[in-house]
Amino acid sequence: MLIPSLAKKIINEVRRLINEDIIIVDISGTIIASTDTSRIGRFHEGALLASRDQKKMIITKDMESHLEGVKAGINLPILFKQKVVGVIGITGNPDQVSAYGELLKKMTELLIQESYYAEQIEMESRALETFVFDWVQGKEESGEFIKRAEHLHIDIERKRQVVFASIKSNTEFPIQNISKRLQQSTFLNENEIFVRWGNEQFLLLLTDRSKEQIQKALQKLKKEIEASFSVKVSFGIGSEHYLLRQSFDEADRALQVAKQTNSIQFDDDLKLEMLIHETSGHVQVEYVKRTIAKLLGDYDLLLTLLEYTKQNQSMKDTAEALHIHVNTLSYRFTKIEEKTGLHPRNFVDLTTLYLGLLLLDRSIKIVE
Repeated sequence: MLIPSLAKKIINEVRRLINEDIIIVDISGTIIASTDTSRIGRFHEGALLASRDQKKMIITKDMESHLEGVKAGINLPILFKQKVVGVIGITGNPDQVSAYGELLKKMTELLIQESYYAEQIEMESRALETFVFDWVQGKEESGEFIKRAEHLHIDIERKRQVVFASIKSNTEFPIQNISKRLQQSTFLNENEIFVRWGNEQFLLLLTDRSKEQIQKALQKLKKEIEASFSVKVSFGIGSEHYLLRQSFDEADRALQVAKQTNSIQFDDDLKLEMLIHETSGHVQVEYVKRTIAKLLGDYDLLLTLLEYTKQNQSMKDTAEALHIHVNTLSYRFTKIEEKTGLHPRNFVDLTTLYLGLLLLDRSIKIVE
């Protein structure tokens, strides 16, 4: 329980309160942390006696000559769950350092408790992550899996709706703090589950939620996190299913679309994007090469095509949005046809070009 790294942390915390030399000793009498690093690893007979007898040991100057490795001061046993786990020693005049010895002992014991419970929470979190991973893989039929569900108090018979969250930033960001914010969100109720999924992604398993409730809650959560941590958050939401894998796959598909615009995307709202997601990366890259790639050297033509689709194929509205004359727009359409063999005013050709636009960003990522 009292490992060197924790002992060193305790030394650093306690040193803020007093300016005396301090040691932390394990129950075998070995110094595992000290303000005087030269003492680390040495045997301390006084601490061993304090640990064995479970009581404070006062070390006088006279005792330095016949107890191995000691200096004048006090040694106090550190208790955790009513057992001695180590000893804290304070060097100095016993009459002076005894005044705050008990305070430092209590502080040390509190730090050990805090570390223990943080470790337990981390272990429970890892157990839950592993469980959800196996759940997604479809292992809910095994007896061992059912026992794990019972231990974690998870009802695997309920319908679940997967929300897949992704965090994106150009700089490093405090993933632990974001994770804590998501986990402590009032959005989740006691029957719902939150786990980390890799370094920059999270899963939320919801129950009995309307689409409107989810949309509203995620919009609020997205706004809070982006404002607090200067990151971009995307959410993909699957439908509610008894088979978790099905909802997971839908949420994953929706997330791939959502990440392109840092938005909130429900899988059941996907139309053309659904077909794109199921198309192999090689085919996507090849399609872009045969269509929209021929416009990559001319930003104005790409922008024109994109704006035309946004303006519902209105020549007038597109020209106004681009601040150009309609004749200039017609000229650009002619240039697009010359480069691609496809004319934006032709419905089939425009559909072909629009699909290329949708695939463009994805194909670049695939090639990279």
